[in-house]
Amino acid sequence: MLVIAMLGLIIYFNYYHSLEFNIIHAGKSPISSFAGYYVIYFIPFATAYFLQYAFYKKPSFHTKKWFWIILFLAPAIFSFRVNAKFLDPLITTFTTGDEQLFWKHCAKWLVGIFAALVPVYLVWKIKDSRIQSFYGHRKLSNSKPYLLLIACMIPLIALAATQADFLKMYPRAEIVAGWDVAPKYIYYALHELFYSMDFITIEFFFRGFLILGLIRECGQHVIVPAACFYCCIHLGKPMGEAISSFFGGMLLGIVSSNTKSVYGGLMVHLGIAWLMELAGFIAHQV
Repeated sequence: MLVIAMLGLIIYFNYYHSLEFNIIHAGKSPISSFAGYYVIYFIPFATAYFLQYAFYKKPSFHTKKWFWIILFLAPAIFSFRVNAKFLDPLITTFTTGDEQLFWKHCAKWLVGIFAALVPVYLVWKIKDSRIQSFYGHRKLSNSKPYLLLIACMIPLIALAATQADFLKMYPRAEIVAGWDVAPKYIYYALHELFYSMDFITIEFFFRGFLILGLIRECGQHVIVPAACFYCCIHLGKPMGEAISSFFGGMLLGIVSSNTKSVYGGLMVHLGIAWLMELAGFIAHQV
C-alpha cells in the first residue's frame, strides 16, 4: 500500500503540478536533464526496495554488492539512454529540412538500444554470463497466453481511443503527416519500425536486466521496484497509461521471473503498441 501511495503522489504531482517538467527542465544543459531523469527514476526504484526491506522478514539483499551497484547504476543507464543523441551530428550533416527532423526523431530509438543495452551487456558479461544467457534471451515454450493477453486488451484500447488525452498522443506515427517527406507510406512504415525498437530496449532493460539481473540477490523483491521504475518512464504519457504501466510492469515482471524470458513481454508490448497506433489512426478518421 505504501508503494501505491508513493506512486499516487508522484502521479498527482506530475499531472497536476508538472513534476517531470519542473525537475527535468530546471536547467537547459544535458547534465541537468540527465540529473533530473536520474532523480525521477532513482527515488521510486530505491524507495520500493527499502519499503520491502522495512516490512518483510529480514530480506538480505542489502548485504549483496551487486544489489547496490545495480540500484545506483540502472537509473543512470536509463537517464543516459533518454539523453543520448549520438547520431544527431551525422544526421545534421547529411540531411536538411523535414527529412532531418524525421531522422532525428527516429534515431533516438535506434540509439537507445545501444545506449541502454551495451552497459547492460557489460554487466551481464562480468556478473552473470557463466550462469545464465543474456538477460531474458530465452525461447518461449508457449505463446498462446501472451496472444490471449493482447486480445484482452483490445476493448480497453478501444475505450482509451475515445479519450482526448489518448488521441493527443496516438498514433505516434501521425507526426509524419506534418513533415514534407515522400512517399509518406514509406516514412510511416519506417517510423513504426524504429518505434518498435524502443520496446526491445524496454523489455530487455526492465524485464531482463532489472528482474533477471537481480533475482539471485533479491528474489521476488525485484518485481515491485522494477514496476515502479517502469511507471516513472511513462510520466510523459496520458495519465491512464502511466497508472496502468505499474500494473502491467508487475504482471510482466512476474512472467519474466518465472519464464526467464523477455519474449512474451515483448510480444505483448509490441502487440499493444501496434493496437494503440491502429486505434489512434481509426479514431482520427472517424
